[in-house]
Amino acid sequence: MKRFASLTNNVVTAFVVLIVFLLIIPLPTFILDFLFIFQIGLSLVILMMSMYVKEPLEFSIFPTLLLITTLFRLGLNISSTRSILTNAGYAGEVVKVFGQFVIRGNVAVGLVIFLIIVLVQMLVITKGSERVAEVSARFTLDAMPGKQMAIDADLNAGTITEDEARRRREKIQRESAFFGAMDGASKFVKGDSVMSIVVTVINLVGGIVIGAMTGVDDVLQTYSVATVGDGLMSQVPALLISVSTGMIVTRSSAEDELNEDFKKTFFSQPRVLIISGIAMLFLMFIGFPPVQLILISAMLIGCGIMLGRKEKAKPAPDTGVMDEGLPSEEIVSEAAYYRNIDNLYGLLNVEQLRIEFGYSLIPLVDEASGGNFLDRVVMFRKQYALDMGMIIPPVQLKDSSRINPNQYSICIKGEEVAKGDILVDHYLGLAPSEKEDVIDGIETIEPAFGIKAKWISEEQKVKAELLGYTLIDPVSVIITHLSEVIKSHAYEILNRAEINNMLENLKKTNPAIVNDTIPAVVSVSELQKVLCRLLQEDVPIRDLETILETLGDYGQKIKDTDMLTEYVRQSLKRTISHRFTEANQMKVISLDTSVENMIMGAVKKLDNGSYLALDQQSIQKIINATTEQVDRVKELVQTPVILTSPIVRVYFKKLIDQFYPNIAVLSFSEIDTQVQIQALGNIAI
Repeated sequence: MKRFASLTNNVVTAFVVLIVFLLIIPLPTFILDFLFIFQIGLSLVILMMSMYVKEPLEFSIFPTLLLITTLFRLGLNISSTRSILTNAGYAGEVVKVFGQFVIRGNVAVGLVIFLIIVLVQMLVITKGSERVAEVSARFTLDAMPGKQMAIDADLNAGTITEDEARRRREKIQRESAFFGAMDGASKFVKGDSVMSIVVTVINLVGGIVIGAMTGVDDVLQTYSVATVGDGLMSQVPALLISVSTGMIVTRSSAEDELNEDFKKTFFSQPRVLIISGIAMLFLMFIGFPPVQLILISAMLIGCGIMLGRKEKAKPAPDTGVMDEGLPSEEIVSEAAYYRNIDNLYGLLNVEQLRIEFGYSLIPLVDEASGGNFLDRVVMFRKQYALDMGMIIPPVQLKDSSRINPNQYSICIKGEEVAKGDILVDHYLGLAPSEKEDVIDGIETIEPAFGIKAKWISEEQKVKAELLGYTLIDPVSVIITHLSEVIKSHAYEILNRAEINNMLENLKKTNPAIVNDTIPAVVSVSELQKVLCRLLQEDVPIRDLETILETLGDYGQKIKDTDMLTEYVRQSLKRTISHRFTEANQMKVISLDTSVENMIMGAVKKLDNGSYLALDQQSIQKIINATTEQVDRVKELVQTPVILTSPIVRVYFKKLIDQFYPNIAVLSFSEIDTQVQIQALGNIAI
């Protein structure tokens, strides 16, 4: 049995090698008869298989099979041509009987019938199948982005599982590969038809010339019978294969190696083999050699019967009876699906991060269309983890009909926080200055930073670059916007599940600090509050070990989260200083002592914290003074830094956040001793 299995595993490889030998080695007419009959039987099996499959993917090896059968016919053509020209027009009983049956004593009629069959196959069936395959391939590829987005939408809605989504995505990829292969494979059949006419002419003309030279009697009759018979023996199987091609493409790709796919495909339909074997027997009535016919028919019928018995011997499949004794209902409607309360709970799931795309932007996201958006998101997640020490949750991508085709929407926890417009075939151009903004384009606003910009077409790209414009491709525009949104809302995204993941990761290198601090000194929820406050002010949390050590030192005595965060910031002073230092120098705006005293005098302390109770007039004075100083230095520094005393920092930051959320407020204790401070201004009343 093992030897038999080994042989069947390599039967296709051996068959292809045999075809190659057909092109070189002369074959006895007995073997030619066998191979011609085998060719017809194989074509008939393929035709029947194409009629029984329910969808193209069940016959996923068809494009490869089409190539092999075409090569097989060409090999037989060459062998039969050699036999016709060297054996006085005799190429076996099959060719002779077929030729005599069609010609019936009239050479002209036989040649006309042969020509009609060839033209019908080439101009009608093959041409139509080729066109259908081409259109199917194009529409399948065009529909891929929408299908993939629909799968993502079903997965996000909880209507399908992750395994089902993965299976559907694989099916879409296989369909694309299948129809793309069919588009190319159909060209083989067309070329085979043309080659058949060429071989027929060669057989007829060459045979007449050779016969005239050797003195064979009735040359025309002899060689025309052989030529027509040989041509039809090629064209009848080719016609069956062409019909199979049309059936497959009008009604994607293999999963296993070629030999395994052949075994699974052909041995899965026993009745196809039985019907094909019975049909082969009827060829005896037109004079085909009975020995070869009976042999091949017996093989097909016997194989079909054995496979049918194996199918019956298999254990009965699961009937779908549930534990309660009731048959499981097939879901036939939306209402039936939501009768299961678990499916209703699936609707309550909210994605941490989601980007919705209009229809026109789908090619930017779909990898099959050449989009690299997913790769860019992955690289951004990697960089953000290195910079900030936080792993961004997976970004869910889906298409949406509620937004314009050229729009995208960024959602956090199910709610939209940002939106932008994209022109796929344009570049976002940022002019060197307003005076130099001279190029033609569509006026817009850069979505991430709110800068005036223009959408510049591909034709204007070179000119814009020469004029000094900064050109940004559409994917980079979306990625930049997404990164800024995530940076601004990272403190909302960081949840306790992710904090537990971070703690488990730290346990691999320093389990003692985690076990000593969590939850003995601070709970996970308190750690979450501290980390969120750090992220809110763009302070990296990558050094979780130092953060836990600081919380372990002060957490027992101090329960005010704001104060705990201030101590953690001081422990991270090297990290904080590095973010705002250039050439070991930090340019700052200092806060006057009078303002600090005013703020400290308005602080009200409670049991679990404190708050700032400053009158409206004093707030207005502080904001006006801050605005004046920030406007004065904004051309000198990219991110203004205000320097305060440690005890005032947190209250002043909360005060100005309503007006200047992007200004960094640092205390003297948060600056590394190696950094040189340069004061550019002083906020005073």
